Amino acid sequence: MIKNGHHVTEDQSEEAGCRKPGASACSPEKRKRVVRLWCDGCYDMVHYGHSNQLRQAKSMGDYLIAGVHTDEEISKHKGPPVFTQEERYKMVRAIKWVDEIVEGAPYVTTLETLDKYNCDFCVHGDDITLTVDGKDTYAEVKRAGRYRECKRTQGVSTTDLVGRMLLMTKAHHSNMDNTNYQQHTDNFGRGATVHSPWTGVSQFLQTSQKIIQFASGKEPQPGDTIIYVAGAFDLFHIGHVDFLEMVYKQADKPYVIVGLHFDQEVNRYKRKNYPIMNIHERTLSVLACRYVSEVVIGAPYAVGKDLLDHFKVDLVCHGKTEVFPDKDGADPYAEPRRRGIFRTIDSGNNLTTDDIVQRIIENRLQFEARNQKKEAKEMAVIEAMKRREHQQQEHLFTP
Repeated sequence: MIKNGHHVTEDQSEEAGCRKPGASACSPEKRKRVVRLWCDGCYDMVHYGHSNQLRQAKSMGDYLIAGVHTDEEISKHKGPPVFTQEERYKMVRAIKWVDEIVEGAPYVTTLETLDKYNCDFCVHGDDITLTVDGKDTYAEVKRAGRYRECKRTQGVSTTDLVGRMLLMTKAHHSNMDNTNYQQHTDNFGRGATVHSPWTGVSQFLQTSQKIIQFASGKEPQPGDTIIYVAGAFDLFHIGHVDFLEMVYKQADKPYVIVGLHFDQEVNRYKRKNYPIMNIHERTLSVLACRYVSEVVIGAPYAVGKDLLDHFKVDLVCHGKTEVFPDKDGADPYAEPRRRGIFRTIDSGNNLTTDDIVQRIIENRLQFEARNQKKEAKEMAVIEAMKRREHQQQEHLFTP
């Protein structure tokens, strides 16, 4: 098993306790030492908001299990997912705060599920998840006092990212005023008459603290093989994960450094409205991956002598995707090729960011309908909560 980008010993795995579903071999002493947590969700189009929820959940205990719903369950309660369940399972496995995943987790979280996996409580964000008939999926565990809440990550949502793909604007890039883009995403995600606080889009503000929370902080150790890769890593997806996993497997003790290009550099060679995610968002997405040790924010496009010497790079890897020339037409990997440390990696996965955008465009009407249905259910719950609060106030003041 790999945990937080590093191999875990057998002793450490056993200390996590009761890893097999339904196991009851934990002694009371061990159960006091190990707090087991449950998170569940669709985890469709996994972004740093999902990762941040899992990071916050892991900080509340010792061992985190993530339950991932099937395509059938998601389609029934929300609408069709962008990614298949197999893709979503693999994406969640790659998030470094997750110790174990449960495939095909039930959409409604029950005490039976928590007990089956020996979890003390479940953790969810401070938004609401509803079934197809508008019921809170966490109602049972909330009543039993086995529910904990973490903060929703402001400034990101699947709705927002879908909006960026469909609108083909570049206003989300890090150096541009996003006023017009904000208006467009609000229209796409919310509509003129909708006011759900859980679906609205707000600007993401990067902080040094957030980067520290996501970063491992681990320096390379003697004997580590320092591997460098570079690119946009836009809409961080399963194609990237498969590539980074293969890169990780190139050495016994890998230390993988990912160089991320600035938005304007990515737009130079990708064109259109790429990158979909700006440099700050891409940094967090990549840092959340268990195969990554370090990120260079705004890495130079050409992998030159200074960079290779500074990081003491042993190996430079690139996927089978096209290598775009530098501004002067030169090969950006000329120096590592000259040193004999360049390697092309075949991950076996040809999925690209373009492919994801195409999936969204082909199913635009379905996603718009899904968003509207989700909003309607949320608004119904909000109105019910307001009525209940009003009735309670009236009861208090009634003589």
